[in-house]
Amino acid sequence: MLTQTTSRVLEPSDLDAALAILDSEPVANAFVAARVNIAGLDPWRLGGEMWGWYEQGMLTSLCYAGANLVPICANERAVRAFADRARRAGRRCSSIVGPAEQTAQLWRLLEPGWGPAREVRTRQPLMVTDRMPEDIVPDPYVRRVRKDELDRVMPACVAMFTEEVGISPLAGDGGLLYQARVAELVGSGRSFARFDADGKVVFKAEIGAATDRACQIQGVWVAPEYRAKGLAAPGMAAVLRYALADVAPVASLYVNDFNTAARRTYLRVGFREVGAFMSVLF
Repeated sequence: MLTQTTSRVLEPSDLDAALAILDSEPVANAFVAARVNIAGLDPWRLGGEMWGWYEQGMLTSLCYAGANLVPICANERAVRAFADRARRAGRRCSSIVGPAEQTAQLWRLLEPGWGPAREVRTRQPLMVTDRMPEDIVPDPYVRRVRKDELDRVMPACVAMFTEEVGISPLAGDGGLLYQARVAELVGSGRSFARFDADGKVVFKAEIGAATDRACQIQGVWVAPEYRAKGLAAPGMAAVLRYALADVAPVASLYVNDFNTAARRTYLRVGFREVGAFMSVLF
């Protein structure tokens, strides 16, 4: 047993202790918890390392270090330890994302060596709901995307990502990893869309991270020519119905604070703010 205050890379034998921390905040930790539930703590399967922070020999905080750097239930001492480890390892992630206060502290410590960032989004409201809206009828045309429709939904996914993140997901490796992720969501029945008469996607969203306690809706997008036509709220209600019925008892999402139209839509569908995330994009 570790008796000192320290950090280290967790091993598969630490799984139960790590899951206990992730389960303490099931909504905020849904993204990392979903990965750990599937892959455990083996770095090769997890797609990164899980760092642990110990106080008095007890594991109290985590930090996922993969394509994203994600502080989890981290107090100030833990964040400092994670920042030290990240500096020594060098930047390997494309973003830092997590609860706003912890992520802001982590970025303050890393910015001198890792900065400048391409973009910093300091406040992204975290929203949740556990029930269907009473006054919005789910769009009956929003349905699961079939596996043979991957080519039809991919352009909408690329457009959403480029609009949201500011760079194309096809850059770098030609989009192989991104296409594989979209195909995974389609194959698992967690990609949803409404198509027009010509087979073009006019609304789409995915249920990304999912555990037995919470899931996270992501990639919400309306084709530009169909915006302001009342598709977003019924479309979200349709995806929410699938999420609550088939995936988890609580659905969550996080949204940029400057995206007032999206925030208004989510509030209409019944989501409420319970916290805030922050993202640092490289």
